Amino acid sequence: MAETLITFDHVKKNYGNKQAVDDVSFTVNRGEIFVLVGASGSGKTTTLRMINELLEPTYGNIYFNGKRIKDYNVRELRLQTGYVLQQIALFPNMTVAQNVALIPSMKKQSKADTSTLVDQLLNDVDLDPQTYRDRMPDELSGGEQQRVGILRAFAGQPQIVLMDEPFSALDPISRTQLQNLVIDIHHRLNTTVVFVTHDMDEALKLGDRIGVMRLGKLLQVGTPDEIVRHPADQFVQRLFENSMAHDVYHVLLSKLSVMGYLQDVNDPRTTASGDERVTLTGDQTVSDALTPLESSEAVLIQSEGGPARLLTRDQLFKFIGDYRSH
Repeated sequence: MAETLITFDHVKKNYGNKQAVDDVSFTVNRGEIFVLVGASGSGKTTTLRMINELLEPTYGNIYFNGKRIKDYNVRELRLQTGYVLQQIALFPNMTVAQNVALIPSMKKQSKADTSTLVDQLLNDVDLDPQTYRDRMPDELSGGEQQRVGILRAFAGQPQIVLMDEPFSALDPISRTQLQNLVIDIHHRLNTTVVFVTHDMDEALKLGDRIGVMRLGKLLQVGTPDEIVRHPADQFVQRLFENSMAHDVYHVLLSKLSVMGYLQDVNDPRTTASGDERVTLTGDQTVSDALTPLESSEAVLIQSEGGPARLLTRDQLFKFIGDYRSH
């Protein structure tokens, strides 16, 4: 069972008569990427900023490791929290190495260990330490600055990293590269991430789970597949219907054969135990294959004029993942 790191318990945030966050309850599991997605004014950034006490809730409680956030010493809380903003916010009077080393130094990590860590992290994001460690932020491109900002957030090995629309100002290529970087660092360090975005494809690519917000309310929490296949209401459905993930479910199974995701087998019509397999045709879609693959490891795909071939559950999930990463 997943271990809960963050809990929102009937949280509200008011600005005068305006309710920015309206009775929101959800949990964030340790080690997951949890994405809050919604349009401008939906309350997602306000929700994020309450996690590290940049804002205080008007009502309700937020818990971090089972302890109310308002009972933490603010400095102690923020040393356990990395933060990445759209505006990058590197310290302009510090070198790249000094920016990345900021939190490890504040935690009294030795200079030798910190220097080794900085070089390792720079190498991990294809910034040669010999070239970049002594550069100033104004000598970097926007994408390079954002990479350094991400490294700084993760370098102190915080329990959670908060990311507030960090890639929205970047070009599509840099954006894709940095999305992949976050996924890679997250997998290697198993750091919990709460990520805010207005981009549905970004939410679906990054999120282990997604919370959909509108006008301060949390409409639905679920995995990307749950939200795309079983939207809570028409608003959520419309929000995601033009997303890449929505498109993937309409791909013909015959295309998966051409792309190499199907397998040749000697006797594809029966399982090893002799049970008859579910058979689909090449003009059916990925969506049609999902239900039978919930209870079976593979289905049979019969394309017109060709031999029957197997689509395994693992290969279908690989195709969906590959499709989203492009």
